[in-house]
Amino acid sequence: MHIDEMLKLMVAKNASDLHLRVGSPPMFRVFGRLSTNKELQPVTIDDSEAIFESITTAINRKIFAENLELDTAYSLPGVGRFRVNVMRQRGTLAFVIRLVPFIVPTIEQMKLPLICKELILKPRGLILVTGPAGSGKSTTMAAMIDHLNETESRNVITIEDPIEYLHHNKKSIIAQRDLGEDTRSFDVALMHTLRQDPDVIYIGEMRDLPTISTAIRAAETGHLVLGTLHTTDASQAVDRVIDIFPANQQDQIRLQFSQVLEAILTQCLLPRVDGTGRVAAFEILLAIPAVRNLIRMGKTHELPNVMQLSTKEGMQTLDQALAKLVKSQLITQENAIMKSSNPAQLLKLL
Repeated sequence: MHIDEMLKLMVAKNASDLHLRVGSPPMFRVFGRLSTNKELQPVTIDDSEAIFESITTAINRKIFAENLELDTAYSLPGVGRFRVNVMRQRGTLAFVIRLVPFIVPTIEQMKLPLICKELILKPRGLILVTGPAGSGKSTTMAAMIDHLNETESRNVITIEDPIEYLHHNKKSIIAQRDLGEDTRSFDVALMHTLRQDPDVIYIGEMRDLPTISTAIRAAETGHLVLGTLHTTDASQAVDRVIDIFPANQQDQIRLQFSQVLEAILTQCLLPRVDGTGRVAAFEILLAIPAVRNLIRMGKTHELPNVMQLSTKEGMQTLDQALAKLVKSQLITQENAIMKSSNPAQLLKLL
């Protein structure tokens, strides 16, 4: 089966991911669960080489030859856009392909917290969306940027690896830069972005010291900076940002970070009880004075207490969000406990 036919089947099955490895038939992830189609033949070495040639450019192939790793995007007209990761395993090519819809979902369609609409219209500051891989961080960011695009006239510059959702200029103008094809690195692109008259900067992943340092500086100089991190709660996100700096700089960074932070949203996806898909649970940390003070003093372990007691301000812990979903009979208690960082606290809430 040609790769385009597999991608059409992937969309028809409503799968989020397609896994291709030599010696195994194609596997699809549907609503978070991997499944195989017994009618499809195992992928051969020749198949994998043909797939690689079909979905990559000459530049992609050069990058892969140098790094033995590749993240890129592939579009199939009338079907969808796909994020592609290529790796080597046991000397053969392997692929993980994720579906990225053509149409950017809205905040309402995604059932995101309504605070997202307020946050994306902030004139300056730093907003982080965190969560494990595959938890929908990019989709949340895309929905927020689309709301801004529909509402305000801003210059938005994104740095992504690779570009996933395609944004079209509405009220705002949006420039999307692809790591590898449009720029060499997050930190270099971000440094030059500051000279491109941006109002809003989106960093696909804040993964290293130069990128995080420049992002904080950009937020300090009057820009709204959006970024993602792979952490499982807001407290961990704060610690990750601070700990990446040398010990002798961390007190100063705590002060700077506490001043520029606007919010941290942490999300995870759980299967619905009725088996029709997945639902997101959100932890919401807003930078009210008490939060800024705890970050400045290095008392991040106290942030969950502030979130739990500040629901009127729009905050909630992940356990509170999970408890609401269980009580609404959208998810099972067992799945909620698996995602909780404090199962005992969750059980109390239930």
